[in-house]
Amino acid sequence: MNTQHSSIVATDLQTEDSIDIAQLRTPIKIDLSPIYNFLGSRTSQTWIEAALANLPLIIQDHANCEKKAAGTAMNLMFRYEFSYELQAKLAQLIREEMLHYEQVLGIMKERGQAWAYLSAGRYAKGMLKHKRTHEPAAMIDVLIIGAFIEARSCDRFSALAEVIDDARLAKYYRYLLKSESRHFEDYLTLAQSLSTDNIDERVAFFKEVELELISRPDNELRFHSGEPE
Repeated sequence: MNTQHSSIVATDLQTEDSIDIAQLRTPIKIDLSPIYNFLGSRTSQTWIEAALANLPLIIQDHANCEKKAAGTAMNLMFRYEFSYELQAKLAQLIREEMLHYEQVLGIMKERGQAWAYLSAGRYAKGMLKHKRTHEPAAMIDVLIIGAFIEARSCDRFSALAEVIDDARLAKYYRYLLKSESRHFEDYLTLAQSLSTDNIDERVAFFKEVELELISRPDNELRFHSGEPE
């Protein structure tokens, strides 16, 4: 890990107790319209309210998501070694996701939140079950699914950063928006560059799958869960 970068991030995230929460709720300066257009929906108020009422659970699942994102990129790196572009981009994603995982662990420790087992929600599994089984189609689908997961993560970061009363956590989610808002485009670019066919049809297909998963009632609250029951 780049220790200089880590210390800069850590310093940036350290805020005084007297920080103005209203200032944190000013409009996010990053243009998130490409993400919202890609997803086709934004996080609902009911999910936001449920997340605020169960913040330790959301933070725990967020940590799991960062770890899983790094693991997915690592698996892709080892499975598909034929592309320099793919290897380079995945290596970058792995570094960033693991740094974010470490940062979320630090936030949990500061909050006095113990690590607890949390089962995976239905979101990622619900999309992966539609993955084609032959290559290179399977690889293309995994990259497209990765794009939707990254985009939905940014949607959730944005939704929480606007309303959360934990000053440090709100600032951290804004930091993540700057860092991760391009990830969905990285995955899409890789998918198209490695496909001999136009991927628009598969993107449109998974957009419908993702929208159904995020809109349908869900009996488990997770970072990427659907509507709380």
